[in-house]
Amino acid sequence: MKNNLTPYLVLTLFILVIDYYSFQAVRTVTRDWSSSTRKVIDIIFWSITAITFLALFSTMVSNPFKWPVALRSYLFATVFLIYLSKLFLVVFLILDDLIRLFRWIFSQFNTSSSVGTEGERISRLKFLNMIGVGIASFTFFAGVYGMAFNAYNYKIRRIRVKLPNLPASFHGLKIVQLSDIHSGSLMQTEPIVKAVERINKEQPDLIFFTGDLVNNHASEVEPFIEIFAKLQAKEGKYSTFGNHDYADYDASLAKEERLASREKLKEHHKSMGWDLLWDENRIVKRDDDSLAIIGVQNIHIPRRGGRASFRTYGNLEKAYQGSEQAPVKLLLSHDPTHWDGEVNQRFKDIDITFSGHTHGAQAGIEIPGFRWSPAQYIYKQWAGLYKTGSQYLYVNRGFGFLGYPGRVGILPEITVMILEKA
Repeated sequence: MKNNLTPYLVLTLFILVIDYYSFQAVRTVTRDWSSSTRKVIDIIFWSITAITFLALFSTMVSNPFKWPVALRSYLFATVFLIYLSKLFLVVFLILDDLIRLFRWIFSQFNTSSSVGTEGERISRLKFLNMIGVGIASFTFFAGVYGMAFNAYNYKIRRIRVKLPNLPASFHGLKIVQLSDIHSGSLMQTEPIVKAVERINKEQPDLIFFTGDLVNNHASEVEPFIEIFAKLQAKEGKYSTFGNHDYADYDASLAKEERLASREKLKEHHKSMGWDLLWDENRIVKRDDDSLAIIGVQNIHIPRRGGRASFRTYGNLEKAYQGSEQAPVKLLLSHDPTHWDGEVNQRFKDIDITFSGHTHGAQAGIEIPGFRWSPAQYIYKQWAGLYKTGSQYLYVNRGFGFLGYPGRVGILPEITVMILEKA
């Protein structure tokens, strides 16, 4: 059992407060229902709390990384959705309490007023609670829908980028980008097989993979090696590491085990026919023309005054060496903070940077003319194409998922980019 119980005690108290508070809303909404119905709802409500505590304390006596993937993913995701929904409900409860407090204070100075009568007070309370319960229910069922139908609902996003310095022989070059596969989270193989088939039907010239092949351990990708090895590209498949590929997030691993996992993962890239760019570059030639493909290990650059959230391993200056004469330079760099932090500051002749990492938060809204995601409060560039001067950044929304085994509004992505001469 873990020695430090403080985080568990704090979380336990948080859960109890949220549950007790949200239970008041459930009681209010069901006030006029039959006693037998209310009893069933009460049992269901507190049974969910009991299951939550069972899941929480199970992590104290066993390593959740060793649990079956499906059990771990769906159990914790469901608990997360329940309490996220309850937090939305609590917002309305707090609003209701503030209104009731204001009305009580007002009634003390105006005793002749009927504003504070019991009947009106209860009616207003029920109205706000019903809105809160409705929004909480929508949040929960949207999350369930995202797990059931969107986790493997791959969306092909097509984009054309015009480059004035693109050699004529590379006009129409088709690049497929994948990112953030997170194979340790994948629980099905058939959708992955179909996704690979869809990619191959595109007949890409190049395939780029921009990091996070696994969650924690090199072994996670082994059930999918044969599938991803079938990806076909006329002029090569290139890859790089993301922050999860270094085995840094499993605290139970010794340093030697983390290093061994990294080396094993390098071998897996090779087994799949992926050319892993380890702070290095490759020159691709067509006739007498050429372009450079540069790949760096993970580089994270926090916003000015901010604290680094992820470790930096890469060295762009090293990776860049030898590509100076190429008229077009394409960079694979997992974390999009690298673009503003270094690429468009010091390497202004890198034409396009391909990144991932954000997953688009796996939740948000994307409709014509409007985009929103929690990711935008963390990352300046969080999904899609960005441009500064003559340089471009493309942030892939991710092929897989991490933590929450689904997608709400931000679908898993296969990017198809065509380069054209301006």
